Amino acid sequence: MEWFISLPNGHITSFAQLTKLFREQCITNRVPPPVSYDLFYVRQYQGESLKEFLNRFGAQVVRLNIKHETMMVHAFRKGIVLGPFNESLIRNHPKMFGEIRRRAVAHIAAEGEVNEKRTCVVPTRPCAPGRPQPLRVHEATTEKKTHTKQQPYQPRKPQTKGLQGRMCRQGTTSW
Repeated sequence: MEWFISLPNGHITSFAQLTKLFREQCITNRVPPPVSYDLFYVRQYQGESLKEFLNRFGAQVVRLNIKHETMMVHAFRKGIVLGPFNESLIRNHPKMFGEIRRRAVAHIAAEGEVNEKRTCVVPTRPCAPGRPQPLRVHEATTEKKTHTKQQPYQPRKPQTKGLQGRMCRQGTTSW
């Protein structure tokens, strides 16, 4: 309708000319029919889960009506991003797409459990209330040592040389 309205006034002179222009417009705007090798353009997006990619890939297989198993296996292996599941496909080459689907479902279940465990809050261990915590190696070596053994008080010994000089000054001479 937009195309028809955009035609200038007086441009179309006959019905034959209108049908010819309409066919040309429809042919150029028509989406080309899907081809089986379009399956190789289905790629896993960055951050897309394996489950989402598997569903999108399966929908494309159904839309293209592909029956060739080895082609589906190669297209899936080409489209998946690097990761643990891709590495398992490289190590053990699957022959059928059904085997890929079975292994992918098992991998998706394992990923779900791992993500659930990562998000789980781990409780802290309660400490015994009366028990002192042991010293760590660093704390034990940096603490000042306390002397537990007390030294007895020892009075100063009088200096004999100084006393003799005092006595001399007081007027008593011993020589």
